[in-house]
Amino acid sequence: MSHHLSGPHLRSPKDDARLDLTDVFAFPAAENGRTVLIMNVNPFAPAQGEAFHPDAVYRIDVDTDGDDVADLAYSFVFSAPADGRQTVTVHRATGAEAKDRAAGGEVVVSGAEVAFGAEPNIVTAGDLRFSAGLRSDPFFADLDGIVDNFQWTGKDFGIDKNVFGIVVEVPDSELGDGPIGVWARVSVDQDGELVSVDRGAHPSLTAYFNESDEAKETYNTGEPADDWDTYLEPWSAVLAHTGGYSAEDAEKTLRTVLPDVLRYDRSRPAAYPNGRTLADDVTSARLAMVSGGRITDDHIAPHTDLLPDFPYLGHPHPTP
Repeated sequence: MSHHLSGPHLRSPKDDARLDLTDVFAFPAAENGRTVLIMNVNPFAPAQGEAFHPDAVYRIDVDTDGDDVADLAYSFVFSAPADGRQTVTVHRATGAEAKDRAAGGEVVVSGAEVAFGAEPNIVTAGDLRFSAGLRSDPFFADLDGIVDNFQWTGKDFGIDKNVFGIVVEVPDSELGDGPIGVWARVSVDQDGELVSVDRGAHPSLTAYFNESDEAKETYNTGEPADDWDTYLEPWSAVLAHTGGYSAEDAEKTLRTVLPDVLRYDRSRPAAYPNGRTLADDVTSARLAMVSGGRITDDHIAPHTDLLPDFPYLGHPHPTP
């Protein structure tokens, strides 16, 4: 189910939906020469968390030189909510500071209001455009059908769901000249130590490939640069079981998702797995992968409430 419920027992990490990374997107902005980066969290907002976690660091990492290590990082730190309000500070880090999971580097946005109502709060800081708040979840999939041995129901899990969206739009020059790699991470302060509790880029990987609860927790603490050596063998075994893959075919297939970094070559059209737009059918892509091509579609269409311009995520659905 994309990256929703990526903790043990098909629950949110630490049983806290505020810490649950759901999806990562990278695509061209409506304005030429700009790129959009989005991380969504909290798959059942606001029912299972009315605000962002004040002790967490939410983070988008960008690799600009192809070594699967962050060269640029945007970190988002939120105040303790009070009286239905919350603010956010955005940090931009480069170089060595980008490799540290703490929120470091320069502060580019300070004390911006988080939008919990229908309208987004859009902040402009230099060339950066930013918004954080309650938005419609763009993820679409027939999860009931997937769970029921692919007996399709026609029901879209995400059609009435909200998430907390974090949206950044920057000039292409901010990201260098060549292809980029993007991933997101959620870390939380535990007894004075910043612990990574969720991370990812490609949709649905941990749900299909990390079969044990221990494997899920280990994955969420890891670094993309270690993914190939760590997961090639166990994930190849999963593909052999679910899709009848040979070792050679499994390795070739896994190169599209390992390391778990969303590659985006901006000289080519954005369409998953080259970046990811809000309308890309990633569920069908993952079903085709794990089934060896036997299952190619869950018959659920993209959402129609997407916005044509910033912040691109649809207005939130009414909540009881």
